[in-house]
Amino acid sequence: MESENQKDLITVDQEEIVAGLHRLGLSSGDRVMVHSSLRSFGYVQGGAATVIAALMEVLGSEGCLMMPSFNHRDVYDAGGIFDIRSTPTIDGLIPDTFWRMPDVQRSINPTHAYAAWGKDALRYTAEHHLVDTMGEESPLGLLAGDGGYCLLLGVNYKANTYHHIVETSLAVPCLTPRGEVYPMVLPDGSISEIHTWGWRESLCPINDEYRYAPRMSSIQRQTTIGAATATLYAMQDGYAIIAACLSEGLDGYPPCSACSIRPRQCQWTSQKPASGRTSDPLADFG
Repeated sequence: MESENQKDLITVDQEEIVAGLHRLGLSSGDRVMVHSSLRSFGYVQGGAATVIAALMEVLGSEGCLMMPSFNHRDVYDAGGIFDIRSTPTIDGLIPDTFWRMPDVQRSINPTHAYAAWGKDALRYTAEHHLVDTMGEESPLGLLAGDGGYCLLLGVNYKANTYHHIVETSLAVPCLTPRGEVYPMVLPDGSISEIHTWGWRESLCPINDEYRYAPRMSSIQRQTTIGAATATLYAMQDGYAIIAACLSEGLDGYPPCSACSIRPRQCQWTSQKPASGRTSDPLADFG
């Protein structure tokens, strides 16, 4: 409790956040996926909008800023339906503020939508409903392929989503890339059935428990911004580390090839899971 009270005494403004991002080596034109905790900074003058403004200032219009805009099926578990126009993300105040801002694109996915701003934001998000949710052609996969970074602002590797891109590329047996299907409300107000990935029946001890994190120290950069620890790594550099942990096993846990965890079965499990790129089910909606 004392440390939390001390954190609350720290005040951070946009200039200090910009300086911290520059210390990490970020600059105009960079492409960055951000996971974040507003509270971790202490008190931010202007709140979540200030953090976003600092990121946009550093990356510029030639860069790209991406954030998760997930609901992790929560809206469906509560008896609702994901509306891309209004359903909040449960990933924190910064990303929930971000996707609502002008010129930010939100991808079409009922459980794991992404939001992006800047150069190529539309290209990254426009076809998410046609491809594997966490595949190489997904918003995050495309960003990684273009030399993108992952930035953890006040959060640890538990919040990291890039390891799901690695999982999909390795065709791990515990996930189906597009194995569940949900109705969702589209930007024009119509409703369509959209595939998303089929989650595993229990947590992965390597990725979901982020046991690979110590091995990332060789490729990451860190600094402190206010009370928050900021961690940056190039996703392409992280691929080999995470892939090796999954392929070889880690800390006594087996490699994916010997693991018994399989995809869950639930009311949303598709009897005809989609695979790879598919034709556009939204073509009739213009």
